[in-house]
Amino acid sequence: MPPAFVATERAFGDVMTSQRASIEVNSASIYGMVGNNPSLYEGTIMTAAPDYFFHKSGMLNLTRYLASYYGAHGVRVNDVSPGGIFNPDAPQAAKFIERYSKLTMLGRMSNAHEVGSAVVFPPSCTAIYISWANPAVDGVHTAK
Repeated sequence: MPPAFVATERAFGDVMTSQRASIEVNSASIYGMVGNNPSLYEGTIMTAAPDYFFHKSGMLNLTRYLASYYGAHGVRVNDVSPGGIFNPDAPQAAKFIERYSKLTMLGRMSNAHEVGSAVVFPPSCTAIYISWANPAVDGVHTAK
């Protein structure tokens, strides 16, 4: 882990610990939970870089560590793991969208608003006993 990240996390952790009722929500990915599916990218210029999988799986375990480390101080730490997100401003290949959508039980990619909803849940008053949660916002892709 880069030293700057460790220093930043420690600084935030110290502040959160002093407040005794804080929440951290990290950005992971379903690709931290499942392996690559190269067939999604065939015939497109898109690829899945191996370091993306490495970093996202590392984020899941870092969150697990931070939740156990800071939990005794009233700090909750969670992840959100989005699946494929449709982005109309950076069009994805039609083949990729079609293939990915077939892998989800909801039959489509998510949109940014749907992922945002999962990010605002952990800090809400309805989630005050939830720590080390990792909702997969993926249209039931990882359940298969």
